[in-house]
Amino acid sequence: MKARVFLPLVALLLAGCAGYDGRTLVPGQSTSAEVEKLMGPSQDRRTLASGETELWFPRLPAGRVSYAARIGKDDRLIAVEQRLTRENVQKLTPGVSREGDVRDLLGPPYRVDKFTRMERNVWTYQAQGIQAQLIVVQFSGDHILREAYVIDDPDYINQQSAD
Repeated sequence: MKARVFLPLVALLLAGCAGYDGRTLVPGQSTSAEVEKLMGPSQDRRTLASGETELWFPRLPAGRVSYAARIGKDDRLIAVEQRLTRENVQKLTPGVSREGDVRDLLGPPYRVDKFTRMERNVWTYQAQGIQAQLIVVQFSGDHILREAYVIDDPDYINQQSAD
């Protein structure tokens, strides 16, 4: 009896994971509606200066990835990209990049903290490099990026040493 309930449940869960990263979508053919049907509702939608639209699918906290589905003006998929990478952090320029630039590149943050005495807003993204990492970006009150760095996630390190 348990197997009859368990096996369909496992199959349903595996089917739900099939569109997790959008790899079955076809650039130039898939529409934004098809993207959201496969990957689920987007958490954020941003219109870029180029006229493209980015649909954001963060898979946090457990996934430690955030996918941006770039949609052209014709409502067709251009690409699905995992954006929480060290290479993307290196594209940010302290003193030049603004909050909107970071949001366009990395997507919605996992956590936002305000440090009033430091006059900083800090966005944190959970990411996956060789091991669990954090991407931390700090903005001053004028919404300009002041610092961006990638560190090993201390919670992950502490959890591993406790095991």
